[in-house]
Amino acid sequence: MARRGTEAFPDLGAHCDEPDCNQLDFLPFDCDGCGKVFCAAHRTYRDHGCAKAADQGRTVVVCPDCGDAIERASPGQDEKEILDAHVRARRCDPARKRKPTCPARRCKEPLTFSNTSECKSCGRKVCLKHRFPADHGCAGAAGSSAAARAAGAAAARRAGGECARDAQKGSGGGWALPAAVRNLKIF
Repeated sequence: MARRGTEAFPDLGAHCDEPDCNQLDFLPFDCDGCGKVFCAAHRTYRDHGCAKAADQGRTVVVCPDCGDAIERASPGQDEKEILDAHVRARRCDPARKRKPTCPARRCKEPLTFSNTSECKSCGRKVCLKHRFPADHGCAGAAGSSAAARAAGAAAARRAGGECARDAQKGSGGGWALPAAVRNLKIF
């Protein structure tokens, strides 16, 4: 059994039960096989030579078609045999593995939890790149309103790579500093 802590802090950490180590570790690992306490270097079954490691742990086989994890019933069971039984039991559905993609034209971005946005106008789920109604050809926002035209123009500028700063430089218009301010010298 591992000795716990130090004289000043008896509840803090434990010494490694590996005979050659005996290191004081402040975040020790308890082995669920033999019940001893080990440091980070000896925490695995192999590293400390755990006698009860053979009956610990579960292994699974992942189906390449549907992505299901099938647990092995016995340690020596063949992977091909497990997959064949999975297919025969009609639990294999390859359609579950495919993630939905963005419905915007020519977009193949898979929709996941973190990159999906739902359009408030049409209710379609699209990727973040096409979250604005004009970017995904929204049927709910289509119309002749000024807001829809402005959104369409903004989407066209974004697609063309324009931004407000580039538009000011290229057009020659916009605002310019008065000559008095341009010639102002500060000492």
